[in-house]
Amino acid sequence: MASKVGSRRWILQLLTQLGSVLLTRCPFWGCFSQLMLYAERAEARRKPDIPVPYLYFDMGAAVLCASFMSFGVKRRWFALGAALQLAISTYAAYIGGYVHYGDWLKVRMYSRTVAIIGGFLVLASGAGELYRRKPRSRSLQSTGQVFLGIYLICVAYSLQYSKEDRLAYLNHLPGGELMIQLFFVLYGVLALAFLSGYYVTLAAQILAVLLPPVTLLIDGNVAYWHNTRRVEFWNQMKLLGESVGIFGAALILATDG
Repeated sequence: MASKVGSRRWILQLLTQLGSVLLTRCPFWGCFSQLMLYAERAEARRKPDIPVPYLYFDMGAAVLCASFMSFGVKRRWFALGAALQLAISTYAAYIGGYVHYGDWLKVRMYSRTVAIIGGFLVLASGAGELYRRKPRSRSLQSTGQVFLGIYLICVAYSLQYSKEDRLAYLNHLPGGELMIQLFFVLYGVLALAFLSGYYVTLAAQILAVLLPPVTLLIDGNVAYWHNTRRVEFWNQMKLLGESVGIFGAALILATDG
């Protein structure tokens, strides 16, 4: 009996560590994909989302926070810094107006950004720490959970009102319209759990099981988004990396919520 409890605890710790690795490495992939994206735009004489002088400071801050989070040095503080950096850069890109995206693409981009910010807030609360020396901040974790709930609401909204997202599900998942409605209800129920704070661990476990196939079949279908929907290749790769980061946040809440 004791061996079963020990093996279960070891598996949970392993999954928690995996979630932390995926989430803390997300800024590295985000910076790399942005550099590749802006290099492609430079060849076509198109501007980046953020003016170049500020862009370097933004990426430097992201890499700095990600590095300290990855090494576990003052992880809570740098997770909070990563959340703040991502919020500021997203706001600067939004008000800058240098690049115009379709409304459906804005929902996809900003909802994932909100979810990643929520994941960093969960990490800043102390969740995901194997050897916790300080008590967990429940307020930060609750705020992060709310951000993840907002992301799920946006996903459910896109399934109902975004032709692009609906076709992605219809073309790559069996079940047709019935499957879309099932996903809509499921995302809505999970969003309510995260927003209300009830059954969060169970909701995170369901989300952690749901995200890998959805990420692989929907977000991972780069040909559909790039060739059919004209999403820039490296922009889609950035979204794909953010989906992996969201999966990491779900793993943390599912095993250490």
